[in-house]
Amino acid sequence: MSETHLGQPTIDIFAATIAAAVGSWRLVGKGDKNAVDGAAVDAMRASLRAANFGGVVVIGEGEKDEAPMLFSGEIIGAGQPLEWDIAVDPIDGTALAAEGLPGAVSVMAACPRGGMMNAPEVHYMQKIVSGPAGRDLLDLDFTPEQNMRLLADALGKPVSMLNVAVIDKGRNRDLIASVQGFGANWVRFAEGDVAMAVAAAVGDVGVDLLLGIGGNPEGVVTACAVQALGGFMQGRLMPLSPDEMSRALASGNDIERKFELDDLASGERFIFVLTGLTDGLLTAGIKEVDNEMHLQSFVLDSDFGQPRLLEVRIPR
Repeated sequence: MSETHLGQPTIDIFAATIAAAVGSWRLVGKGDKNAVDGAAVDAMRASLRAANFGGVVVIGEGEKDEAPMLFSGEIIGAGQPLEWDIAVDPIDGTALAAEGLPGAVSVMAACPRGGMMNAPEVHYMQKIVSGPAGRDLLDLDFTPEQNMRLLADALGKPVSMLNVAVIDKGRNRDLIASVQGFGANWVRFAEGDVAMAVAAAVGDVGVDLLLGIGGNPEGVVTACAVQALGGFMQGRLMPLSPDEMSRALASGNDIERKFELDDLASGERFIFVLTGLTDGLLTAGIKEVDNEMHLQSFVLDSDFGQPRLLEVRIPR
């Protein structure tokens, strides 16, 4: 399917993730995650210079002094009305890309201006994500066992066939033990928070449920995709150090609050594009065939209904 069937700003967002993937491809598998990420950032920003929409980067690569390109607060589409909140992750899974491992993707999302939650003082978020079956059923305050049982019943499958993704970090050790102890299948991953959460919201690609503490910015990016998919998501900010806790409280963040999906991303339209660098659950990775690079992009636009898997071929 041609990208020309998409509307603005989806076509520009799609093009930006393609640019980031292609721009960083030469460094995939070379062992330098900073270099591969830097190449993706440069290529994505260069693509966005020609963007035919106006937006503000809410979820970016850091503050202006830390990230001179695609920083939080940067304006996209100079001269255009600023109608969109933008979230960018030029490479989700930089270590995966650096080592050439599965799951590295380029991601960008958008929702109407003012719709994205922004709490940069807190790096982590406790999350629960599922497909539409979890709506009005699951809850972040339930035990993992309750949520797994409820979702398994709603999906009409035994718990032993339920696939539960939890990022493999020490902070989730007890949760992983609960998933395994309850008899569900733990889908293990070390990076790629966004892609795995979106896979849970899609629901038919090998993940039924995502649980645990992952990245806070990645949670907001994910929320745009979950909105477009009609799925379920809740989150809670999780400061993991005394310094982070102090900064969160000083900024007025409510660390007890359970954020519903509309709190994380709100509005009348949601856009999410994920382009694969290496093979993953949602897209194949880049393949070099003859004199072409073959890419796949997973594209969501709530104005266009169902997800689209777009195939792109670019001369090398």
